[in-house]
Amino acid sequence: MAAPSQAIVPTDAELLQAQADLWRHSLYYLTSMALKCAVELHIPDAIHNLGGSTSLPELLTTLSLPQTKLPFLGRVMRLLVTSGIFASDGSNGDGEEAVYRLNPLSWLLVEGVESEDHTYQKYFVLGACSRHFVEAGMSLAEWFKKDLAMPLPSPFEDLHGVPPAHESTKLLDEELDRIVEEGIAAHDNLAIRTIIRECSDIFSGLPSLTYCCGRQGNVSAAAIVKAFPNMKCTVLNLPRVVETTAAPADDAVSSVTSDLFQTIPPAKAVMLKLVLHFWSDEDCVKILEQCRKAIPSKEDGGKVIIIEILLGPYIGPIMYEAQLLMDLLMMVYTKGRQRNENDWRQIFTKAGFSNYKIVKKIGARSVIEVYP
Repeated sequence: MAAPSQAIVPTDAELLQAQADLWRHSLYYLTSMALKCAVELHIPDAIHNLGGSTSLPELLTTLSLPQTKLPFLGRVMRLLVTSGIFASDGSNGDGEEAVYRLNPLSWLLVEGVESEDHTYQKYFVLGACSRHFVEAGMSLAEWFKKDLAMPLPSPFEDLHGVPPAHESTKLLDEELDRIVEEGIAAHDNLAIRTIIRECSDIFSGLPSLTYCCGRQGNVSAAAIVKAFPNMKCTVLNLPRVVETTAAPADDAVSSVTSDLFQTIPPAKAVMLKLVLHFWSDEDCVKILEQCRKAIPSKEDGGKVIIIEILLGPYIGPIMYEAQLLMDLLMMVYTKGRQRNENDWRQIFTKAGFSNYKIVKKIGARSVIEVYP
């Protein structure tokens, strides 16, 4: 017997708040489009080149935009300031009095910054906000209604006929393929030096490391061997990545092509950084089984280092929401997902590992050691 319905009777104040929240959730895509606009207009670069702060008229002139667009630019900047993408002094972007500044988020969108901790994220924005990606998100309801054969294609693959970040993506759109490759590489390389500083013990004393990244991992590998010069690092890349990536200058870093499902070059430790979330649970088990074959026993110091999102509200609601959005990103565009600790535990066990340790939670990601 069905339980009696619990009628909701909101107060007037609750209804008005609910309506405002509905506006926000329905129109968040406009924030994404405003961010894309700012990137395409090179607004972060302009503010940086103007000494880190600028007025609206000065910004308009620097960008070589028509004077008639001044009030419209102010409205876009006001939203981006309120959304935390830029900072502002003065009238919060409501007119010519406002002074706009970079903050840590927009700093990541400045090209050519000379800093070890700076990883240019322009292409992550352009990929996530591209027409093909937005169309895949818009097709989500239709994808749910379809009775598709296993293995299920992602909504992106079902709609466009090819997956993103795949050798066949060029057949769909060569520019999209380039943007996605650049975006994934920038996303992967971000925060590697933070991990080295905060979790130096995971690398300390390792004579060899196989770094499985899939996307232009030489930048991260070079940072690791710079911090630990006695280490030899092998970067395992996809063939199409190696073909378009210059060989590293450091003899301590070598690049090889291989298939994660077939063989992984042996080393004392294998590191998987932002790889497994692209794959199903079953495929993760297969990849980790190959990792276990590539390393010595736990007694001899063998381990797998995994850097991935660890889903959970432990880091506060905003960071947790970012994690959940990244999970939906995986659902719409790949066959993978983000996972909580219990999900990872089950995968480690099925792959034949004896134990694991969450070394540290860094932002939305975690560093995990897994032992054979």
